[in-house]
Amino acid sequence: MLNRFRRRRTPRRVLALRSRADRAAATRVDFSELAPDVQTFLGQAAYLQLGYFETLTQLIRSTPELAQKEALSRAAGAALTKHQEIVALIRERGEDPTSVMLPFREQLDAFRRVTNGARRMETLLSVHLTAGLLDDFYHALASTYGNTGRRVSVILEADDDRGAIVEIIAESIESDPEWRSLLSVWGRRLVGDTLLVARAALTSGVGLDRAAEEKVEPVFTQLMAAHSRRMDAVGLNA
Repeated sequence: MLNRFRRRRTPRRVLALRSRADRAAATRVDFSELAPDVQTFLGQAAYLQLGYFETLTQLIRSTPELAQKEALSRAAGAALTKHQEIVALIRERGEDPTSVMLPFREQLDAFRRVTNGARRMETLLSVHLTAGLLDDFYHALASTYGNTGRRVSVILEADDDRGAIVEIIAESIESDPEWRSLLSVWGRRLVGDTLLVARAALTSGVGLDRAAEEKVEPVFTQLMAAHSRRMDAVGLNA
C-alpha cells in the first residue's frame, strides 16, 4: 500500500542526514541510483506537511481544553506555513503544485490513516513521531538538490511548534501511568510504517538490494536514534 510511490531516477545525488544539534557530524551517503527526482521530492514533502496540518486541525476540534487547542493551533500553523512555502517553491519552478502533489495523495493519505490512532493521545504521538522522523528524512534528502534543496532545508528547519504536543503527552502519562505502556507500544509500531514511507521515496516499489541497504543503513540508523530521543522526551520506551 505504501510502496507504490512514483519517482524518476536522476543523476548522482548525495543524501546527508544532518542532526539539528550537530550538523558537522552529518553522515553523507551516495544515492546516485536511489534518490527521486526533485519534482517527486517536492511533491511528497509538500503533501506531507499538508497532511500534518489536516491531522492537527482535526485534533483541535476534538480537544476540550482551550489552552491545548491554542497550542495545537500553533503546531498546525507551522505545518501549514511549511506546506505553503514548499508550494511557492514549486510554483517558482513553473509547475502546478496540485499536479506535483497528486501522485502521492493516495499513498500518503493511506499512511495517515494507518498511523492515526483510535485515541486522541495516540494521534498526538503519531504527529510528534512521524512528522519528526520524516522531517529529518526529507531534510537529509534536501541536501542532494542544490539550491532548491537548500531552500527546502531552511523551510524544514523552521520551528515546528510541536513542543506543546510533548508536554500534553507527558502530562497525560504522569496523570495516568497506563498511558506509558500503551503509547510505548504504539510508538514502536509507528516507526515501521514511517520508515516504509522513507524507503518508498528511494525505490520504485521493488525493494532495496543488499548494496542499496548498505548505503542507506547509516541514514536509517540516525533516523532511528532521533526517533528514540523523541520517545525519551515524552517518557516512553523506544
